[in-house]
Amino acid sequence: MKRVDPRLLGMHLGRPITGPDTLHIDITNGCNTNCVTCWDHSPHLTVPRSLKWKRQRIDAATVCDILMEVSELGGLRSVILSGMGEPFTHPEIYEMIAEVKRRGLYLTIITNLVASDPERIIALDVDQLLIGLHAASQTAYQAFHPSFDGDEWQRVLWMLGRFRAAGKRYKHIHVICRENAHELPAMIRQAAEYQASQVNFKLASLQSGTEAVRMTEDQRRQLQTDWLPSAQAEADRLGVSANFDVFTDQLRAGDAATAPIEDIGCFMGYSYARILVDGTILYCCSPEVVTGHLANGSFAEQWDGPRWNEVRARLRKGEYFPACHQCGKFNMNHSLSQRFAQAFGEERLYQVTGRKS
Repeated sequence: MKRVDPRLLGMHLGRPITGPDTLHIDITNGCNTNCVTCWDHSPHLTVPRSLKWKRQRIDAATVCDILMEVSELGGLRSVILSGMGEPFTHPEIYEMIAEVKRRGLYLTIITNLVASDPERIIALDVDQLLIGLHAASQTAYQAFHPSFDGDEWQRVLWMLGRFRAAGKRYKHIHVICRENAHELPAMIRQAAEYQASQVNFKLASLQSGTEAVRMTEDQRRQLQTDWLPSAQAEADRLGVSANFDVFTDQLRAGDAATAPIEDIGCFMGYSYARILVDGTILYCCSPEVVTGHLANGSFAEQWDGPRWNEVRARLRKGEYFPACHQCGKFNMNHSLSQRFAQAFGEERLYQVTGRKS
């Protein structure tokens, strides 16, 4: 009998049978820029984050302790290092990278790249970078990152070239809004030039003042009828992999929504956990869905504890949180949904997502 992935089996049974496959650790709230779509650093925020909050970060010893505890649950295969800010601004980032790699875990870092040292990234053999470019030209880059008004764009392009020369194929990330929607075809050409492993497009999730950069209705129409089809044609021509299926689903959600989560379900609670710099444990990437705090007991106790299981049960009934309609893990949920249906069938998928067939 073919062995079923423990994550998928947990989704089937309604309880985790192993620890998370992916552990996401925030290491700093501080950032070196102010992306216009960011819920924490955008210049458009109606209530900006405090300086005290922005100065919060955790040390390498704490990251080591977390990794040890979560690894003991079994099932941990990958780690994401990021933050509400930029991880490469943390003075101990390379020690953390070394610790993750020492444990044989697949490492992903979410970064804008500007503060990083590409030679150390290459030497430490970082598995994956999710590089937040959000532009294919300096004009769009500076519109998306208003505080970057120097040589940041040229530095990023130089680093992309350095990774290409070293045979490192990382992902390009583009959060799409008013400032960059027209650049989709150029983003594909950029990915081909620098040999990106994939391009991930994500419709900007906007709130708390960042709605100021929402696409106009005319832009949205043009994106669907011109820029997106042109980007798809370029990807086919150049052999670039991109998440067009997921991005199309996001566009289909309409209005302020960016993810038709009801169509696929949420499975983060069997596969993923995120820990913020203050020790808050999240069910997914949304600060709205809190499942615990490291000060309240071990991660293991909370992973299969009352609060986490309460959220799992709620989502299995299709009772989503408001933040779910702007799901930041839509790509991952989309993939898990497809894999679950292959393993257990479409009918069972409907049952565990609260839908009628």
